Amino acid sequence: MKNLRVWWLTLGCIGLLIALPLSLRKDSTQTPAAGARRLVIFTPHSETIRKEFAEAFSRHWRKSHAEDVYIDWRSPGGTSEIRLVLDASYKAADESKRAGIGADLFFGGGEPDFASQAKKGRLAPLQAFQSHPEWFAPGGPIPEMFTGERLWAKDRTWSSSCLSRFGICWSPARWQALGLSPPTRWADLSHPKLRGQLALADPTKSGSVARTFELIIQAEMQRSLTDPARQGLPEAQRLALGWTDGLRLLQRLAANARYFSDSSTKVPLDVADGNAAAGMCVDYYGAAFAHQVNRPGTTRLIWTAPAAGTTVSGDPIAVLRGAPEPALAQAFAEFVLSPEGQALWSSPVGAPHGPRERELFRPPVRQDAYKTLPAERAALSPYRTGDHLQYRPELTSAAFGTIRRAVRVMCIDTHEELKEAWTEIVRAGLPAEALATMADVSAFPYREGGKGDPGLDSTDPLVSARRMSELAEIFRQNYRRAAEQARQHPSPR
Repeated sequence: MKNLRVWWLTLGCIGLLIALPLSLRKDSTQTPAAGARRLVIFTPHSETIRKEFAEAFSRHWRKSHAEDVYIDWRSPGGTSEIRLVLDASYKAADESKRAGIGADLFFGGGEPDFASQAKKGRLAPLQAFQSHPEWFAPGGPIPEMFTGERLWAKDRTWSSSCLSRFGICWSPARWQALGLSPPTRWADLSHPKLRGQLALADPTKSGSVARTFELIIQAEMQRSLTDPARQGLPEAQRLALGWTDGLRLLQRLAANARYFSDSSTKVPLDVADGNAAAGMCVDYYGAAFAHQVNRPGTTRLIWTAPAAGTTVSGDPIAVLRGAPEPALAQAFAEFVLSPEGQALWSSPVGAPHGPRERELFRPPVRQDAYKTLPAERAALSPYRTGDHLQYRPELTSAAFGTIRRAVRVMCIDTHEELKEAWTEIVRAGLPAEALATMADVSAFPYREGGKGDPGLDSTDPLVSARRMSELAEIFRQNYRRAAEQARQHPSPR
């Protein structure tokens, strides 16, 4: 036990040594002018987004204040990596009685990550709520809630700056070659013909990907609640059955997956290149890649929102506690939320207040921003009536961490065994006994109140690691047994 604790301590130190240099990595999108004021911003956003917003805000600030501003972007990776850096940096700051960490803003990522930072007291109230209350008033351009998702914080420490939806990106040519109808639901990605054909991203590397896996489970739970065949059952039992259906669907998607990529941008690239038939990706990646590769008469990539399977999530911005340039940081956040800043997200290149070099393909959070867009772009507004899932946090939000780690042990750490079992089961004609063994997810029961697994969610890394290892072994044995059962089943004629 002592050696295990030493190992975890050593691993934590190595992680910190790796994370901090990454957090200090400079960005090449700007060259600082002599005497320029500096903003340090943590972000998972792409270089294109960083460049456009840095230059647009610099022009805006120079015009209104006759000062130069240099945006010092810190991009250690996705939101998961940024969370690690913020956790380590604020822990060190608290121990040394410092208010801040030498950074001004956190820009981009999933709502859960911002809510977590706010809960830890690391975000300052956004002044935009005071200077422009009309933006957030009922009926105003930035709604508080949409599709059950919170778009700005009750404590006013963060606000979404743009929107996103996860969905299905697919190759029409590959799909047609497999003899399948176009996908409209998440369940369409579980078809046996798609074995080895899916491109998926790792939910432990991205908060938005993890939220998508949560939504897939919740969609099955909501479907179970309204299933006529289950109406005679108590609600708790219907929820538990839906939870199981959701886990099994994730398992089937993983069984069809070629890989779980650390980079979510790899997914639409592989689909567009014909290396995968379909995958899961966020709407703006799908739109950007489709714009890049599709030509008149040739459609290499289509992005589809799964029916009743996804919500519209916010991509927030917040000012960090102890920011070195608090007033300038607040001004940057206000600019991003202003009509001028919002025009960057979805306007064509060269449009008034639009991007200068490359389009960003991001849906703005302001509803009034769509009024100034060309008709074909305005038609893509997520605020328009659509078959969205209405998120119910009481069903799954408390189990968010468990879902993230469950996918890790059930689908990623055991991926080779899962793929082998699925291959043997498909070859044997989908025998019921082997399918049932592979689909045994009883190790992850639905808990009262939608709570997570106490072992997986433990704050003690030793407890969490031990539980993950224990669960991975359960699934590994299940998959091996399912493969053997399939091999012993009479071959289909």
